[in-house]
Amino acid sequence: MCYDAYSQTLSKNKYAKRYGASEDDVDELERQLQVFEEKHLFKPNFHTNGFQHLDLLVIANDDPKKFQYQQWGLIPFWVKDEDSAGKIQNQTINARGETIFEKPSFREPAKKRRCIIFLDGFFEHHHYKGKTYPYLIKFKNNDPMLMGGIWDAWINKETGEEVKTVSIVTTSANPIMARIHNNPKLKEPRMPLILSDESKDTWLFGEKEDVQSIVKPYPEDELEYFTVRRLRGKEAIGNVPEALEEFKYPELDVTGGQTSLF
Repeated sequence: MCYDAYSQTLSKNKYAKRYGASEDDVDELERQLQVFEEKHLFKPNFHTNGFQHLDLLVIANDDPKKFQYQQWGLIPFWVKDEDSAGKIQNQTINARGETIFEKPSFREPAKKRRCIIFLDGFFEHHHYKGKTYPYLIKFKNNDPMLMGGIWDAWINKETGEEVKTVSIVTTSANPIMARIHNNPKLKEPRMPLILSDESKDTWLFGEKEDVQSIVKPYPEDELEYFTVRRLRGKEAIGNVPEALEEFKYPELDVTGGQTSLF
């Protein structure tokens, strides 16, 4: 599952161009990000935990030429009050791609409200001899990742505020992610739904059958992965650049033949 991610550590130009827009559209998208930066929204996130419910940068199907920020953890439109919203949001950080058209919290967004989430990469924890070790996963070429998401707009009846929220869609893991994401409590290893350039429009605007056909693991040959410093617990490094640096654990030393991953 994708509970830890990082974003906005790259240039505004990279985010605008990654979407594959025309030259004019890229200029406009960069302008939007500049405005976000002036409002202190576009700022580096070196480690974000989904349970913090921070805002993620997205392009949604309701306005595909405009960047938006949506809070991580989907609140369905039908939720009645703040207390219920807070509880359900902790359960909707991710959405299983295979069942998004069936689950009550996800089926309406899956049909009508899909989006692309821009992340530089994500973290996953590997289990080895009773301990967990965080891995960072990103593209080898350092491009932003386009991840499949679903969104919803919830009205807080106590304040009248509209809150847009998002869930990262997941799929089954590719071989290397299956080795990394080996949590014994889970039925199967998972990974975020990373969209290719060819599949992003299908995700935003396609019919149900077409959308379901692209819910599949991303090829591992374009991905880079390595262990980083602790992200959770007393040793957590926090939201700092060093969270993205490779950090080797002696017990996972490949040369010593002790690792459970290779």
